[in-house]
Amino acid sequence: MPDLAVVLLLALAGSGLVGVAGLLVLRGLRGRSVTAHVTVLLATTVLAVVAGVVAVAQAMFISEHDLEVLLVVLVAAGVVSLALALWSGGRLARASVWAAEARERERRLEESRRQLVAWVSHDLRTPLAGLRAMAEALEDGVVDDAETVSHYHRRMRVETDRVSGLVDDLFELSRINAGTLHITLENVPLADVVSDAVAAAAPLARAKRVRLEAAPSGYGTVRGSEPELGRVLANLLLNAIRHTPADGVVRVDGGSDGRAGWVAVTDGCGGIPESDLPRVFDVAFRGAAARSPENDAVAPTGGGGLGLAIVRGLVDVHDGEVAVANTDGGCRFTVRLPATAP
Repeated sequence: MPDLAVVLLLALAGSGLVGVAGLLVLRGLRGRSVTAHVTVLLATTVLAVVAGVVAVAQAMFISEHDLEVLLVVLVAAGVVSLALALWSGGRLARASVWAAEARERERRLEESRRQLVAWVSHDLRTPLAGLRAMAEALEDGVVDDAETVSHYHRRMRVETDRVSGLVDDLFELSRINAGTLHITLENVPLADVVSDAVAAAAPLARAKRVRLEAAPSGYGTVRGSEPELGRVLANLLLNAIRHTPADGVVRVDGGSDGRAGWVAVTDGCGGIPESDLPRVFDVAFRGAAARSPENDAVAPTGGGGLGLAIVRGLVDVHDGEVAVANTDGGCRFTVRLPATAP
């Protein structure tokens, strides 16, 4: 048999044994990290070359000196290969984790979109059906006495305002989720934001017979956009008034600890089940039936479950935090925002 054929067979035999051993090791590493797989794969490759060289050397085809030289070269190459394997494996592992997180995030967003479409379809269908029925009744002359006609007109205005508010919430939420909401940061006194929000919410509180209170002082100054912070507090007040029973109290407090300014809204909703607390800021979440909005013709407060989702989105844009916790007889929403630079 020619020498080259013998060399080939010996090299294949030595490398093949190492390759089979490497495959068995890889099979045992199922479920382990990408770094471990890449390291074993490159180590198997280098050891297969070493095994082939040693097998050929044992058959006296390579001198002892040349074998030492080859082994030194292979060891150096092996060290470099393993170092690259560890570095590349780490990058691949991080990329794999990032891709998995991205897929999970996209799955949650898609699920949230489907839920949002379902909720909005329901919330739009009800007022639109009522508007159509009342419009047809007025058009066909089914109702003609002044009192009923006036009542229908009030109801049509109320339902129109409700649909308009829902559309505004959808537009705001879409800007937040799409990342197209850009704010201009400035020094904003929280006292001014609280004063304006409380004044705007006072008529609704009176219509619901809810007492609205605000601490007269103690608020800090934060870095933020005043219109967006006003929307945050307005949504929190609307949510608090909506779920507080008649003759209840909604209170606003605030303060600063040097690193952050905070404002809190406490209501008398009776509390939120502990299992629901992590979901309060989810899109279209309304909670238990006891917290479902009333259909009030005088002071409509029903919403599409988007107000608190918008609050979280706007607070996130400000690099702030929003949290909710149960208190005696109600719950407390606290917003923390970066304080102004010294």
